[in-house]
Amino acid sequence: MTRRELLSFLFSLGALELGSVLPAQDARASTSPVFRVKSLKGVDFVLRNSPTARKHLIETMPGGVALLDYNNDGLLDIFFVNAGHARDNMANPVSFDRRNPAYWNRLYRQNPDGSFSDVTKQAGLADAGDSNYGMGVAVGDYDNDGFPDIYVTNFGKNILYHNNGDGTFTDVTAKAGVAAGGWSASAGFFDYDNDGRLDLFVTRYLDWSVEKSKTCGSEKPTYCPPGDFPAITNILYHNRGDGTFEDVSISSGIAAKKGHGLGVAFADYDGDGFTDVFVANDVSDQFLFHNNGNGTFTECGLDSGAALSESGRMPSGMGVVFQDYDNDGLPDLLVTQLPHDPYVLFHNDGKGSFSAQELEAGLGVLSGNVSGWGVGLEDFDNDGWKDAFVVQGHVFDNVQIYDDSLRYREPPLLAMNRAGRFERADPGSDLPVAGRGAAFGDLNNDGWIDVVTTSLGDAPQFYLNRGGEFHWLTITLRGKRSNRDGFGARVQVNGQIRFATAAGSYLSSNDKRLHFGLGSAETADIEIRWPSSIRQVVRGVKADQFIVIEESVQP
Repeated sequence: MTRRELLSFLFSLGALELGSVLPAQDARASTSPVFRVKSLKGVDFVLRNSPTARKHLIETMPGGVALLDYNNDGLLDIFFVNAGHARDNMANPVSFDRRNPAYWNRLYRQNPDGSFSDVTKQAGLADAGDSNYGMGVAVGDYDNDGFPDIYVTNFGKNILYHNNGDGTFTDVTAKAGVAAGGWSASAGFFDYDNDGRLDLFVTRYLDWSVEKSKTCGSEKPTYCPPGDFPAITNILYHNRGDGTFEDVSISSGIAAKKGHGLGVAFADYDGDGFTDVFVANDVSDQFLFHNNGNGTFTECGLDSGAALSESGRMPSGMGVVFQDYDNDGLPDLLVTQLPHDPYVLFHNDGKGSFSAQELEAGLGVLSGNVSGWGVGLEDFDNDGWKDAFVVQGHVFDNVQIYDDSLRYREPPLLAMNRAGRFERADPGSDLPVAGRGAAFGDLNNDGWIDVVTTSLGDAPQFYLNRGGEFHWLTITLRGKRSNRDGFGARVQVNGQIRFATAAGSYLSSNDKRLHFGLGSAETADIEIRWPSSIRQVVRGVKADQFIVIEESVQP
């Protein structure tokens, strides 16, 4: 038995905790903080999840955050999903008091001076649906009119808000046919058939209702695990191009598998030109839906090696990001989960296969006894390597009663990528929170990626990048034959790869602009493979700027 096999066996038996036999690794943070953590003027949001003595499972799962430029003024705005007013005893018709402003979702417009204004009501976003308990958000321009639209997931019915282009939104859910139902979690826009229109994928967590709610632990009540409730299918909506969507979950093969879906991320992992889908499932096999290119998908998580952890256990998958961490040109998977197993890093080995590499990459020793949710792979120091950020916090608000080594509130994890190996760094705050959502983008347009996170029962945290000396380039794609957002494009800059998407993390939506750290390079060569299959090359681009690249449709 090899040493790696021995470690995996011992971990699976629970005989070892991470770090007890791993090679020496500095688990302390570096002395120079990467971020300044501060409040943003005008943002007064609080994620109100309304915990009860009955421990309804929905209470511990929200809520998402989105970074988007809804009015196309070049400044990122922030949309927060609120939860609702849960009660010990709830009965149908259930009400979560969403008409109360305390439980509204919130849209904050960024002003030229860097402050924010709450424009929720004037934008038409105040009505979240009284019977909806909020979860997540997806952003994409589904009708290619140049303005980003917002899709909100709930326990209840989901809502699609069309951006009217004048600072307001209209609820078009009924017309579009995308209300779903039950308990939706993450969602994301992507173009699975490369027809130039964004489709919509929705994960659903489990078959839960007010009537089915229960509390676990007789003497020490706590939230029940997902396995106590039936698994459920995810949903795929195909964009018809006329403002409506068709539910193709069954015909596409997506509904062939049931799970406990939470996070979702998209990338073309095998380079065949069609975007694939990864779903992070909570305590069940992870799903990798291979896009067959004919409107159908085949779930191949087990066959590809991306279903189980290194120890052979089913991960408690929460958040996920699908990007290339080691600059080999292939998108990898980072999946966050609960303690006693490290976050899973599925390395893309090529030819359609993955292998768990969290121990080799250094993430094992950093994540074995924490609980991760929102996650991103972004180049925070602009050295040309994507770093990892995870917002953390346990599911159980009384977890110390069961395990004194664990904490409900935890500080975030920042791990800097040193040529493919991750090392702990100082994020700028060790404040413990019950973290959930995380969105990534350049809030102040200074060329350095920032982070916005949400926490149960608390205000959001804003991690503003302190910056440094290296160069950078940020690209906005504008599709012509492809979807206008360019989602699904493979973009290579000076040897680095990013796959264009706003999806990933947990319940959240990221800045759609593609950010590349350039290190000491003062120019960049760019190669784009658009979803339309058009290949486009732009050479000698000056560093340290925001650029727009429009899809070339010339023969």
